Amino acid sequence: MIRINENYTKLKASYLFSDIARRVNTFAAAHPGQPVIRLGIGDVTEPLPPVCVEALHAASDEMGQRATFKGYGPEQGYAFLREAIAQHDFAARGCAIDPDEIFVSDGAKCDCGNIQEIFAHDLRLAIPDPVYPVYVDTNVMAGRTGPNVDGRYEGITYLDCTPANGYIPAIPTAASDLIYLCFPNNPTGAVATKAQLAAWVDYARRHRAIILFDAAYESFIRDPRIPHSIYEIDGAREVAIEFRSFSKTAGFTGTRCAFTVIPKSLKAWDAAGHEHSLHAMWNRRHTTKFNGVAYPIQRAAAAIYTDAGRQQTRALTSFYLENAALIRKAMLQLGFTCSGGDNAPYIWVNVGRDSWEFFDLLLNRAQVVCTPGAGFGKCGEGHVRISAFNSRDNVVAALERIAQALK
Repeated sequence: MIRINENYTKLKASYLFSDIARRVNTFAAAHPGQPVIRLGIGDVTEPLPPVCVEALHAASDEMGQRATFKGYGPEQGYAFLREAIAQHDFAARGCAIDPDEIFVSDGAKCDCGNIQEIFAHDLRLAIPDPVYPVYVDTNVMAGRTGPNVDGRYEGITYLDCTPANGYIPAIPTAASDLIYLCFPNNPTGAVATKAQLAAWVDYARRHRAIILFDAAYESFIRDPRIPHSIYEIDGAREVAIEFRSFSKTAGFTGTRCAFTVIPKSLKAWDAAGHEHSLHAMWNRRHTTKFNGVAYPIQRAAAAIYTDAGRQQTRALTSFYLENAALIRKAMLQLGFTCSGGDNAPYIWVNVGRDSWEFFDLLLNRAQVVCTPGAGFGKCGEGHVRISAFNSRDNVVAALERIAQALK
């Protein structure tokens, strides 16, 4: 008799954004004449930078000629892209990351979910709350947690992020093995200082733990004091894996390209106490289960690192940050407190009421979609996340609708 992975039955509810889509689709079907403005899911709306489009065209032309056609490429990514990433994203910021420590993939979401495969099933987890649901749900699927009790899974040390601590989690008193951190944070938009990240690196080194550092939104950082990479912290090469994405940096949500950094100095141990290279383990997993990102997509990603590409992607992220500033200002004027919106494309709004109730209010009265904070964890209750990813006209119209709905 075929059996299921029963860990899936522990998942408390449908995936957050699937639930949002269901509610929005139900509303749209019942109100066909009322157009909905979506400021919920973090999908981009602006076209790809011109340099990326040009690179896609040129690479596609190469694929049409026998002399320049490409079949399977290196699973870890082409050298031209890995070298560009190492130079511009890391060496330029004083981080010693070699090109062969970079693994190109089709999404940071996939890598954040898949990385846990190389770790033992009985690890002690430390995960912030509120949090991007992938961190929690994939560990539930893998069997690392107990059942969900009162909104939280047994077996996870939840790191509370609240207005009182500025949505920056405190170092836990108990030891943990696998620690998830995300800065700039999704959903709260909070950023961490070098001192705060250094405390986490010190903690990980003391406990021989691994930090999984999601830096998918680093290109939105404008404050020069805020680190863009965990590897700007001394000692991080021994305790941290970093995830990056081109989805928000250059609008690649529909073209799919990202990368994960695993230093060769990163080690872990088996039950007998023998040391193993996590770089080698991930390389084996990556080459076994993945055949690489398409050549034209990698050429488009590499174009981001040209002079024109850096200017165009900076303009793109600045456009969304201008949207974010408008949203933050409007929500403050309505009497709410907020975080994010300055070094991140998300505005985390403390609405002081049930977050799904506020979601329904905006959907029904303003035809605007936000994301209820409760979907990100217990500490997200009483908040909503508003995304800056939309056109300027839609953002302005949505803010007018929200102001009218909340009168």
